[in-house]
Amino acid sequence: MGADVLHAKRRKALVLSDAVFNRKNASSLLMMITSAARSAWHLDVSLEQWSQAGLRKPCLARMKLFTLDNGLILGRVGSLTAEDQQRVTQALRAALPV
Repeated sequence: MGADVLHAKRRKALVLSDAVFNRKNASSLLMMITSAARSAWHLDVSLEQWSQAGLRKPCLARMKLFTLDNGLILGRVGSLTAEDQQRVTQALRAALPV
């Protein structure tokens, strides 16, 4: 690992891909989680039950999607409630009408 990776800021993210994808590609498809509500994006999803998801403060799921090597994922914080999962799914469908 390079020096940039060792000193990178740790950030929470929502894993979108399933276990098979993650294992076969050695990477996961992720969605940004942020507390920066002031810089709103179209289709931001407020995580209403943020504390039940293991987050320490109110957060949004933001349409910044990316892949990350599984070796850089440090662990699991929690899981979204069914209601928050449904709202994220609806936003993803609106953003990616495939």
